[in-house]
Amino acid sequence: MKYSINPLNLSPWKRAAVLVTANGMAVPCIRCPRKDKHLKAVQFSRYGGPEVLEIVEIEAPHPGPGEVRIAVRAAGVNPSDWKRREGQYRAFEEVHFPAALGVEASGIVDEVGPDVSNTYVGDAVFGYGNGTMAEHAVLTHWVHKPDDLPFEIAGALPVISETAWRSLDELCVKAGETLLVSGAAGGIGSAILQLARIRGITVIGTASPQKHDYLRELGAIPTAYGPGLAERVRQLAPDSIDAAIDVAGSGIIPELIAITGDPARVLSVADFSAEEYGAKFSHGPPKEPERILADVARLYSKGLFRLRIEQAFPLEKTAEAQIASAAGRVTGKLVISP
Repeated sequence: MKYSINPLNLSPWKRAAVLVTANGMAVPCIRCPRKDKHLKAVQFSRYGGPEVLEIVEIEAPHPGPGEVRIAVRAAGVNPSDWKRREGQYRAFEEVHFPAALGVEASGIVDEVGPDVSNTYVGDAVFGYGNGTMAEHAVLTHWVHKPDDLPFEIAGALPVISETAWRSLDELCVKAGETLLVSGAAGGIGSAILQLARIRGITVIGTASPQKHDYLRELGAIPTAYGPGLAERVRQLAPDSIDAAIDVAGSGIIPELIAITGDPARVLSVADFSAEEYGAKFSHGPPKEPERILADVARLYSKGLFRLRIEQAFPLEKTAEAQIASAAGRVTGKLVISP
């Protein structure tokens, strides 16, 4: 068997990654031989602040069964990244040092593991993986990226899309109901507002006044957070709030329960103490991620879903990105672009 450039009518990426057999038959290259190299990745070897993050060289990873490897174009920055780095998850999640960072990314497939069908070297994809804040990363769940979906946005979609979808389902919010979202201008909040609007749900979102126009653009009724929230919400929704989702994790669960009148209609994705008050706490692992990501990609292509990328950081400035995320003032999302 020999290797050569395939003359078939394929994309330039795929054209460079095809096996040509002795009888002239062209087949996709699952793992074209090449000299593996070290690559840059972000790791931490102890819990702590952003100073514990290091840019290191690691052996290039290889995909296992049902996995693909990508050359990373963008990796989303999530609060779970710096919370994990600080050790906030140590009570229920085992971390082995040195630990990698990042759980979502977009990029170009450059190696395909066994038992993978319909995905080939050169395909543009986005999805969930491990250690995605790196030059190359292995994805465990992914979908193909539409041409009109930018890599930066695609790399930031998985966590917020699945979390928003799951939260609305777990809270059983229905068309015609009114939902209050606390911390609505961030990534997850942005996704909740839009998916709720598509489901026929009226949404009131809290954010600082300078972000109210952004919430309106996403179809929500904005209001300020802080003292007097219950009265402001009562004026906006005199017929009551049916359900509430806490995205910010700012200790607001008791107030949301008082506003809705039912702890079972309050859910948090950020406050670990929510269940102590009888409210719900929603967390991964993701459920049906491929279906949700494919649906959100279609919504984006139809102009029904959008996401603001506030800033893209190079891999070497991952610590700065986490500091910005932890400050809690991001509109939309941040990404790392190796």
